[in-house]
Amino acid sequence: MRVLLIHPFYPIDETPSPPLGLAYLAGALEASGIEVRVLDFVVTPGGQDRLEAVLNDFSPRLVGLTAVTMNVDRALSLAAAIKRLEPSILTVLGGPHASFCAEETLALCPALDVVVRGEGEETLRELCLALERRGPLGGVRGIVFREGGGLQATPGRALLPDLDRLPPPARHRLPLGRYRALGLPVSMTTSRGCPHRCIFCVGRRMVGARVRTHGVRRVVDELAYLGSLGFPQVNLADDWFTADARRCHAVCDEILARGLSVRWTSFARADSVSEELLAKMKAAGCTAVSFGLESANRQILRTVRKGITPEQAEAAVEACRRAGVTAMASFILGLPGETPETLKETLAFGERLAARGLQYGFHLLAPFPGTEVRERSAALGLRILTDDWTRYDANRAVCETQAAPAALLEGIARDWEERFRRYLEGIGRKRLEGRATDEERSTLENLERIVLLYELMMAEAVERAGPVEAEAGADPLAGLVERVARISGQDRGRLASALTAAAAKGDLACVREGRSVRFRWREFLAPAGGGGG
Repeated sequence: MRVLLIHPFYPIDETPSPPLGLAYLAGALEASGIEVRVLDFVVTPGGQDRLEAVLNDFSPRLVGLTAVTMNVDRALSLAAAIKRLEPSILTVLGGPHASFCAEETLALCPALDVVVRGEGEETLRELCLALERRGPLGGVRGIVFREGGGLQATPGRALLPDLDRLPPPARHRLPLGRYRALGLPVSMTTSRGCPHRCIFCVGRRMVGARVRTHGVRRVVDELAYLGSLGFPQVNLADDWFTADARRCHAVCDEILARGLSVRWTSFARADSVSEELLAKMKAAGCTAVSFGLESANRQILRTVRKGITPEQAEAAVEACRRAGVTAMASFILGLPGETPETLKETLAFGERLAARGLQYGFHLLAPFPGTEVRERSAALGLRILTDDWTRYDANRAVCETQAAPAALLEGIARDWEERFRRYLEGIGRKRLEGRATDEERSTLENLERIVLLYELMMAEAVERAGPVEAEAGADPLAGLVERVARISGQDRGRLASALTAAAAKGDLACVREGRSVRFRWREFLAPAGGGGG
């Protein structure tokens, strides 16, 4: 039994990290003796040509795709391509969008055979076993599938009560090397579940109201492993890492007891942190904590059932400042009840907290399928403007309130983007004049490097350069730079700096072929000193 898992493309400016959900699925399948490959189109070019090559080489019986709302159309296009290439393959889609739009998605895409709803590890494993035994799919809980010319939905699957029953994520199947080369973070989770009822979020409906946790030792084992891979940062991607202060202290105590030195970040609610807890997190390697503050207006916070107050937000930011942890936050513009006055209130609130160290940004409300804000949009005074899912990136207005039209919301978003562009341009001018601080120069150079390497990676410029002669005393990397410059049109100085750094880190590997050297991006990583994922 062979399974191909696919991560459809979405833009690099969304700051992607290696697909943790697919790694968990791959781990569960491998533990059942199923052979798995992962094809990650976020950092791997090639599109349908690469897809065809993998299908021909690997011959999977099932292809599983994951998608959020903004890239679900790409997932469906891939499903259609798979069916054209090999109609016998069972195509399966999971993720939050499909979970709450299963019937509509299947009706929209005849090439899609099955939708997995909710938590997917056990469901996909059982689906594979049913396929291998040529048994009926109706016995697999948590799916919607085609049968007899129609659609059949099976009963929902109960959430796993004990997360430690899950095999570790099979990250050795992911192209971690490409993410590391780009300087992107790697993520892990220590828990699933959120008891809060924010009307713009699908988290509670996807993973349950009860917070289920991994054991402390398993958490720190995984953090230690990720820390050994050389990523600049590990993101704890739990909906609410600080849900239980005693457990947070226990995780930090275990990190400190082992003497680990790993930079990590987490998400928290403003009403669940204290200076004491943040100081312990800082000592254990936490560099930043992200809060969803959403709005400064009390009535809007009550309407969306956020459950925090502006005073709690201010106290959380101050606690971070005192503890030496960077406070980060996002606000959502266009929530129910939004007006020009409430927008000014939130914008001023963000500026006031920025003076106390907060780093923040804005999103525009996207009423995703499965959210109460979508299901009750009319009652909440929202007008949904489009179901073009490619626009649901939270950077463009896809809905509006009566008093805050889309043009107003998009104007604020454009102003914010322009402000950031001018900030970077200002650093660029200061760098030319020799006035940029080390931090400013590092920020700009890191962004430039990410953009450059990503363009090279997705254009396959290094691979197209071919083998480089490695004559005695010659530097083959210099030859690579020359060839890539001709292929890409990029500045040789910038290329030399970026490719030399990538080679020094081991992200750009070289293979000797007689008197020549061929370079390639390293796909898979092992911990320092060897070992596996």
